[in-house]
Parts: sequence; C-alpha cells; structure tokens
Amino acid sequence: MTHEFPQPFARHYESLLKRLKLRGMQPKTVEAYSHGVRRAGAHFDYRIDDLNKDQLTDYFAEILDHLSWSTLKHDLYGLKFYYAYVLGKPWPGAELTKAPKVSRLPDIVTVAQMQQIVDATRVLSYRVFFFALYSMGLRLGEGLQLRVGDLDAGRMRVHVRDAKGNRDRLVPLPAHTLEVLREFWKVHRNPVLLFPNRKKGLGGAANATTHMDRGGVQQALRQVTEHIGLKKELRRIAFATAMPPT
Repeated sequence: MTHEFPQPFARHYESLLKRLKLRGMQPKTVEAYSHGVRRAGAHFDYRIDDLNKDQLTDYFAEILDHLSWSTLKHDLYGLKFYYAYVLGKPWPGAELTKAPKVSRLPDIVTVAQMQQIVDATRVLSYRVFFFALYSMGLRLGEGLQLRVGDLDAGRMRVHVRDAKGNRDRLVPLPAHTLEVLREFWKVHRNPVLLFPNRKKGLGGAANATTHMDRGGVQQALRQVTEHIGLKKELRRIAFATAMPPT
C-alpha cells in the first residue's frame, strides 16, 4: 500500500522502512512497527521528531482507551526504533510503560475437533492447509511459507524456514501428511510454493509467486469454527498425531 505523507515525515518514514529491512526484521514486524509510527504521525499531525515525555504519556494512555497492550507494545517499539535509527536521538519516553503480566495457556484442539474443521472446510486449499498445519504443529506463517523443496520425503521431515526468532527448524513429516500434500500439489503444480495464492484460481496457481493470503486463511478458519460451534480462539493449531484420511 502506498502512503502519502507531508515532509519531512515522508522522507523519514521511507528511511524507517529501509532500516527495518536492513536490521533483518520479519515482514510482520516491519508492518507492526511502521504502523505504529504511522499512527503516531497521524495523531501528532506528522510532527513526531521532538516529542516529550508528557506528550507520549497522553498518547499511550489514549491508545489503551481504544486498543490493546499488544498494540501499544508494537507502537512503542516502532517509535523507539524510529528515534534510535532514523533520528539518531535518545528515546524521550524513558521507561514510560509496563504491561501487566498475563499468563495464558493455549487452547488445545483435539484430533476429533480438527477432523470436524477439516470436514467442514469446503475449499480444498484451506482444507489441506489446516490439516497440514495441525499434523505438523506449525504456526500459520510457517505453513504459508512452505516450499516444495522443504519437504524431505527421504528423512520424513520438513525444513521450516524463518520460524520464531528468525531460526530454521526441522519438524517430523507424517506419512499421511506427505501423501495429502503430494495429491494437493498435483492439483496446482506450482514448482516452488506448496500453498500458492488462489486469486487467479487453479489455472493461475501454477504460476503464482506469492503464497495464500494470511487474512483469507484466518477468515476461513473463523467461519468454519463458528459454523461447527467450536468456541476456542485458534491463535495456533497445536500439534497432534496426523489424522486418518478424510
């Protein structure tokens, strides 16, 4: 998305994007940090280069009136990065915020519940994706970025790239999951991507250069879980033994 901003904010914002990239930030982190800087820019009429602690106190207090601690945290980190690496100035907010400690256990989806999700998913690519994610214990982003070459059928494992903490990892590849993914590949035949973009249908999937849309996958999962009456918040589909063929 192209943004139009007044100067000098526009110039500094472009510098921010470049520096985030050069620091090795993941795309999701780049978007979160830059979004935080854009939000602050809009709030302060795009004059954020000389903010003081009182201004930041009022601003972050206002964020918490409408948004979450998670959003505040990303906005704070984005602005800190902006001051340190774009402006080369000390952070004027010092230790301004401290999020409350919250300990939550993840919701666990049982094999039976996951079977319900798979059975209720009508779109083939989503159905295979949910099954693969669950059977291999992958995060949503990890599953979307899977490539054909990441599957090691000889050793029955999958090379997951740029996982949490920007680290690669190897996970077991269940035999039935491999079979399902092979059959699914025959449908789209993209030489690189395991889950290619669906915007141009199956005909365009073979030549797609981007993976399925993250938002589309999340929306599909929400719709399916609502349809079958599963109330859990599925931030991550946890690992379980591969399910029987569906």
